Amino acid sequence: MAFMKVLKTAAFFKRYQVPKRRRRQGKTDYAARRGMIHQDKNKYNAKKHRMVVRMTNRKVICQIVYATILGDRCVCQANSAELEKYGIKAGHKNYAACYATGLLLARRMLKSVGMDQDFKGKEELDGDEYHVEEEETEAERRPFKAILDVGIRNTSVGVRVWGALKGAVDGGLHVPHKIKNFPGYTAPADKGGDPTYEAEAHKAKIFGEHVSEYMSSMQEEDPTKYEAHFAKYIEAGHDADGLEEMYVDAHTQIREDPEYKPAENKGITWTRDVTECTSSDGKVVQRNAKIGLQARREKVLAKIADAQAAMQEE
Repeated sequence: MAFMKVLKTAAFFKRYQVPKRRRRQGKTDYAARRGMIHQDKNKYNAKKHRMVVRMTNRKVICQIVYATILGDRCVCQANSAELEKYGIKAGHKNYAACYATGLLLARRMLKSVGMDQDFKGKEELDGDEYHVEEEETEAERRPFKAILDVGIRNTSVGVRVWGALKGAVDGGLHVPHKIKNFPGYTAPADKGGDPTYEAEAHKAKIFGEHVSEYMSSMQEEDPTKYEAHFAKYIEAGHDADGLEEMYVDAHTQIREDPEYKPAENKGITWTRDVTECTSSDGKVVQRNAKIGLQARREKVLAKIADAQAAMQEE
């Protein structure tokens, strides 16, 4: 047998450092995070804000966050579940919902710091490139700046993350970006050529025209599937022709009143009796109760005995 050199010696393992937990879980890209939160020494204790965009299976979450030694601190947040009170009853995770959530975050953040009147953003939505820092205003303060933080999300051309970014930018936040990842952007075919950007294509995504076209085609081809697939839209009274109007009204309402209003406390209390939970308004739900290690072992043994008895009978 040939001699094999030992590469990982005891000295290697003595010096081995276990990666951070969120890196092991694949949740945080620490190389990107270090670049986003790094501060110059002459800017000590100056907050460096990030616009954090995260997506779940049901909604979109946008936050304004800054980092401290003890951890991140959230200054302002908005999620697409709040769009329901602005008239968007369904479709809380598509591109149009991402745009509306970014717009809501921007207007809410600027209002909380008293800058909403100085920086109104782009009120006429046409999909064109817009940078609030290039606008000539009489405000003494500079625009509120935040760096886009997408975590480990895919950042290819046209993904929903850019919808949230565009909404925040049109809402008046200064988020450094380029248009090369927006829908409607086409890279140059030849080296040194000029790229093209179709603002109308981006505007169509913001107003959910792709959803509207899909609704129309499904309604014609398979009405039964249409009623099941778009049940929430139908229940809210929205059809394929009314989506653009719904989003226009929502954008107007967001600009008029972006403040967060917490739900009223109904004062309902719960009491528990082993596995049965009863609320003060009469609702009863069942919950599991801990039975202990010995009881769990006995349940397993009983199941094994029943299975063996059944096999013997066969």
